[in-house]
Amino acid sequence: MLSRIGDKWSVLVIMLIRDRSRRFSELKRDIGGISQRMLTLTLRNLERDGLVTRTVTPSIPPRVDYELTALGHSLAEPVQALGSWAFAHMAQIDAAQARYDAGAAGTRAGDP
Repeated sequence: MLSRIGDKWSVLVIMLIRDRSRRFSELKRDIGGISQRMLTLTLRNLERDGLVTRTVTPSIPPRVDYELTALGHSLAEPVQALGSWAFAHMAQIDAAQARYDAGAAGTRAGDP
């Protein structure tokens, strides 16, 4: 379960649907860089875990909406806090990764 909560796509989906339901196409558009397959898998896993509900409205084409369950809403607050922390510290994390990567090129060659 922790791997699902910590997955970047799951976090983004939860953050996007915490206030209102969204259609698949809205989620795909609002989450840059996610493939249709990855979004489908993410939503299925969240639904399987009881965090998201999927509602199909018969129309042409069928309308499919996703929204958080009560369990999903209880997770949205800590996920929001995690996302806010990551956003606030993004520059520091990027700098640390750049320093590590610069040093790793020559000094980590023999590490197991």
